[in-house]
Amino acid sequence: MLSRNRRTVPARPAPGADLAEISGLHVRLGGREVLAGIDLTARAGEVLALVGPNGAGKSTLLAALAADLPAAAGEIRVDGRPVHAWSAPDLALRRSVLPQSAALSFPFPVADVVRMGRAPWAGTPFADADEEAVAAAMAATEVTDFAERPFSALSGGERARVALARVLAQRAPLLLLDEPTAALDLRHQELVLRICREQAAAGDAVVVVLHDLGLAAAYADRAAVLYGGRIAAAGPPAEVFEDALLSRVYRQPVEVLPHPRTGAPLVVPVRGEAPRPV
Repeated sequence: MLSRNRRTVPARPAPGADLAEISGLHVRLGGREVLAGIDLTARAGEVLALVGPNGAGKSTLLAALAADLPAAAGEIRVDGRPVHAWSAPDLALRRSVLPQSAALSFPFPVADVVRMGRAPWAGTPFADADEEAVAAAMAATEVTDFAERPFSALSGGERARVALARVLAQRAPLLLLDEPTAALDLRHQELVLRICREQAAAGDAVVVVLHDLGLAAAYADRAAVLYGGRIAAAGPPAEVFEDALLSRVYRQPVEVLPHPRTGAPLVVPVRGEAPRPV
């Protein structure tokens, strides 16, 4: 479908469609190779968790997928085209990005910050849905009650939820979320991952960077374990979250146990002994 200003408005993806494809990706930063030979796919209807220790390349991979970092080699495709073949407005209709931290220089009210997520749809037939999209996103993230408060007056966790609401209001079929639970309490960590599951159930592809392996195991369809700029393993968490692999990757002995009720993997550090090289 073509919008009024000739931008191509994406159709809803078919279940299981490849919304993003990464092939042979290499990224260099400051003369150092940060990602080396990454192959990965994000599919409609799935939550894909990127996990791994600090410095493994998770956020770099997400930024490259968002077209915020250039690839030294390899290819990234979004909605069937190389990511840099899309104009910025067209790309914004196809993927939304939640960075690790949200900062604004002016004291915008919360509702206006969320409304910024609708900017890519200006001038298209779908701009009529702006207020409904904003209201739904704020309700989902539980920020409606402070719609008129300045963003700068919010706590870190409240800012994180407002930033996620902006991403949801954008209504792009590919969501790229970098550590969305880092500043949140237990309730809102669960809330955010339930939102990820709901977006996937509605047909979106969600790629989320997580440090909490328990959340990844409970909510992700697939997990990619990054280590040293490469993918050490990828697949359903029940298959890839394995004692020896995680102990080696995190350089911390762990046990992986089934949850007594759900059977989802629980990753538990082995305590009472010092971490050792693995």
